[in-house]
Amino acid sequence: MLNKSKFKLSALLLAVTMTLGACSTSSSPNSDENGSTNSSDKVSFTIGYASGDPSAKKAIADSIKRFTEANPSIEIKDMSENTSNSYLDWLKTKDAVGEFPDLVEMRDTEVFADAGKIVELPSDLIELFDSPPEVDGKIWNAPIANNVPQGIIYSKKAYANAGITELPKTYDEFIAIQEKLKASGITPIVVGGKDIFHMGFWVNKFLIDEVYATDPDWNSKKTEKAVSFADENVVQAMTDYKALFQNYVDKGWLSTPDNQTASFLITGKAAQLYSGTWMFSQIEEADPSFEYGFYAVPDRQGHVNVIGLPSPAGWTLSAEAAKDPKKTEAIKEFIRFFFEPEQYSQYLASVNGIPSTQAEVTYETGEAMQTALDLMSDPNVTKSLAINNWWGENLIPPQFRNWFYKKLQEMVLNDGDVKTYMEQVDAEYDNQVKANSM
Repeated sequence: MLNKSKFKLSALLLAVTMTLGACSTSSSPNSDENGSTNSSDKVSFTIGYASGDPSAKKAIADSIKRFTEANPSIEIKDMSENTSNSYLDWLKTKDAVGEFPDLVEMRDTEVFADAGKIVELPSDLIELFDSPPEVDGKIWNAPIANNVPQGIIYSKKAYANAGITELPKTYDEFIAIQEKLKASGITPIVVGGKDIFHMGFWVNKFLIDEVYATDPDWNSKKTEKAVSFADENVVQAMTDYKALFQNYVDKGWLSTPDNQTASFLITGKAAQLYSGTWMFSQIEEADPSFEYGFYAVPDRQGHVNVIGLPSPAGWTLSAEAAKDPKKTEAIKEFIRFFFEPEQYSQYLASVNGIPSTQAEVTYETGEAMQTALDLMSDPNVTKSLAINNWWGENLIPPQFRNWFYKKLQEMVLNDGDVKTYMEQVDAEYDNQVKANSM
């Protein structure tokens, strides 16, 4: 369990970690015993990461800047681009044109491991982390942070204006809150549907409640055709999804990018946003005086189920980069720097993340983040994963997630029959499984 006191940054810890940081940077692979660098030995490598979330992009860019300032003999070329395309599609495009990053934030580990594009995490880095997940008995990733819960980020002013004095204990009470918000004259929920990844937040909330909370191996059963997307529980999940979008979500959701959702809250265009803890810093930077809260939406029985299990994702070396010993050593040096407590605490504070390292890392937390930490430490809260974050036998076809999310967008816009759409989804899943096995 997480210890809440871990997340209070102490002056003593900071002093110690600054010393440790100074020690590590003095041992750059291209510095001599006096600490000076030889420009002729300069090493360069490329880096790629998901850049759809502005706070995460800035936090990683800041880490790169601090590292290169401390290690002038190492150059890092940031290839990341702000795009509404899926991160998986971006990586596949880069691979197709011969620009696959040397160091990559890997989310679809098995896809790229099976293709021979990445290598296992060097053994001398594994000890940095607290129980990193294995795929086929191998550790491929340096987990950038542990998965965080998603939930409702709400305007306290909007709730007060609507006469909402208590947070919901069941999903029906959550819907009653939406009705109160509508009656007060404000749009209840903003969704950044222009970015396909954002669609997954609500999709997976309902899938976890109706499917994964009780059957974490559902994906593998679906692959074996033992269960179906047209089954009652999945149809119920997507019926709730459709009803929510049609009744309570801002009508411009399909053209709204994820990076504009915070402004909807702050300016009073919407009362709530369903997202993760990484949004807290964006809100606070945009308007430090804006008062907001955070909670997980309960299911109909009052149970709380959230994303929170670890998954095989994080910094990963490309197979091509691993062939170059100097480049590999430079990448390892960056990874060690990234996870040093002083540096890592700055990254985590920027994204309100949960540390993945064995070393204790702390930072100041606000009320909303403390709620998220309480959810993670509560044994009565069921922890799960999104549909595309499972692995092994529960891995879904790599192209299915985006197809599924877009199909659900179509279902909402066309007021489609949920059962009929789920039958189409089920057939497509089977077709993709068959195509991938050929």
